[in-house]
Amino acid sequence: MNQQNTFYAIVQVIHNFGAVAVASCALLSLINPYNHSLQLQYKLAWITLIGWGIQGVSGASFGAVSFYYHGQFPDLHGMALAALFVKMICTAMGFILALFFIRSAKKWRESSRVLSWKIMVILFTTTLMAAAILRWFA
Repeated sequence: MNQQNTFYAIVQVIHNFGAVAVASCALLSLINPYNHSLQLQYKLAWITLIGWGIQGVSGASFGAVSFYYHGQFPDLHGMALAALFVKMICTAMGFILALFFIRSAKKWRESSRVLSWKIMVILFTTTLMAAAILRWFA
């Protein structure tokens, strides 16, 4: 088996688990959102923060594997490059929003907490769509 493909596969599995953490927590928080305790929302926010962190690190790892084996980063241009930037921006924004939630949501109105989870859903949905574009055009 090709060692490079093995590393790509491992990174992809880790990347997928990060995506599942972000998506499932954000969606779970929106099922009957006004019935969730603040304690549960904090737990979901921590898992979401970790998920976004995994997304960022594993996403960078794809480039690192390419650089290690080819001496350069993947040659992305046009739609693929735009999709990569969208993924990076959404990941950073999701990470920051989850961190901000953990640090200060106690002071927010419940409607503001629900809005933050809705934004999280928009961010992960946008990231997933950009991933498909990146995969197709890369």
